[in-house]
Formats: sequence, C-alpha cells, structure tokens
Amino acid sequence: MCGNNMSVPLLADAVTVSGAERETAAVIFLHGLGDTGHSWADALSSIRLPYVKYICPHAPRIPVTLNMKMVMPSWFDLMGLTPDAPEDEAGIKKAAESIKAIIEHEMKNGIPPNRIILGGFSQGGALSLYTALTCQHQLAGIVALSCWLPLHKAFPQAANNGVNKDIAILQCHGEMDPMIPVRFGALTAEKLKSVVTPTKVQFKTYPGVMHSSCPQEMMAVKEFIEKLLPRI
Repeated sequence: MCGNNMSVPLLADAVTVSGAERETAAVIFLHGLGDTGHSWADALSSIRLPYVKYICPHAPRIPVTLNMKMVMPSWFDLMGLTPDAPEDEAGIKKAAESIKAIIEHEMKNGIPPNRIILGGFSQGGALSLYTALTCQHQLAGIVALSCWLPLHKAFPQAANNGVNKDIAILQCHGEMDPMIPVRFGALTAEKLKSVVTPTKVQFKTYPGVMHSSCPQEMMAVKEFIEKLLPRI
C-alpha cells in the first residue's frame, strides 16, 4: 500500500521532483487555472533543496463557467474573480479532499505532516489555503501566490479544529495583477489573520509584476521553505 500511487488519483500522473538525498520533507504545489504541474515543477527545481520532495499534481479537466464553459485544467469551477462572486462550494471541498489524500499518502511513506508545506499559484494557491486551513494534520506552512481564500465567509469557523492555528503563511502578490487585483490579496491577508496567529501571516507585494511570479518572489519562497523545513 505504501508505495502505491494508484489509490491517490492525483498522484498517479503528478510531476515529482525527487530529492538528491534522503527525503525528509515535502512541498506539494498546485498550479493555476489552465496550467499543468510541469511549469511549477520547473520553477521549484530552480530553488530546490536536496532533502525535499516536490510534488506538482495536475488538476482534472472540467468545464469552467468563467471561461464560457470551456474544458480546461481546473481544481474547481470558477464563476467569477471578485470577493462576492458565487463559488463552487462542492467542487472546492472535493478538490481539498483530493489534496488531503496526497498529504496522507506522504505521511504513510514516512514524511510527518509538520514536514509538509502546501502551496500554489492563483486557483492552486486558493485551494492550498482552503485545504491547509481545514486539514486535521498540523502542517509546516502554506505558500499562497497571487490568490485568495475560497469560501472566505465560512472562516474562521471552517478551521474549527484549530490544528493549524499557528501555521506559517507566505502570501505573495504582483502589484499590477489584472486578474486578481492586489487589493484582493490584501483583503485575503487580513482575513487570514483572523484564522491563524496574525504574526504568522507574511504578505509580500512586488511592483510591476502582473499575474505571474518573479525571481524575487521565488527567492522569498525558497527562504520560507528553508526556514520551515530545515535539514534534519
């Protein structure tokens, strides 16, 4: 059972960047709408730590309301990108369960939850926030790039188990983002401070950056991972 990825559908074809030495920690990173795990596996390879395993699953292909029902890789359906837009509650919860299954799989393979960071970009970052905050295992941290907190009105009650009350969150956002404006990122950071210990939330913004990453942001991500997942 331990090494069997088939029981975890998203792991069967996920892009995994293995460590160069014994793996004592893992980063699970979720791509944005219409993307695949490959682009983030490449980005994370450039900042990799030799004892960390990086797992970049691909989202299932589904019709997306926001894009005229076109079928594309998407973690859940999107109706709009404003804080008051209707949300695909069932889809978000189902997607979170599928990510929790990856966490459970890594735990069975010997990586404790407090050595696992969950992260993502845009829709993937949104799902990583929701999944980590509703997870019953104490994780090391969350990397949330250019994103928002889904079902934000349900928090802080949705995190009622409080297991991740002290989780460290690195939230980054481009100041020129036309898709998810930086003020939504700022609102998300404020909301997160009502869910977890406020001092654990870092919100970094990058001038001139649109809906994408940049080298400075990736260095911040690397430092965050190194600090939370030191060599043991």
